[in-house]
Amino acid sequence: MSEHVHGEMRIHDQEKTFAGFVKGGIILAEICIAVLVFLAIFNS
Repeated sequence: MSEHVHGEMRIHDQEKTFAGFVKGGIILAEICIAVLVFLAIFNS
């Protein structure tokens, strides 16, 4: 195995994964808010 050098790790894949996770969380929150508004409007 090669020596680990601090600061030379490639994190492009981790950044893409995290960005996707955040985007998914935002979409899920928007869906939840839309469902709550729908239920409030139609008195369910």
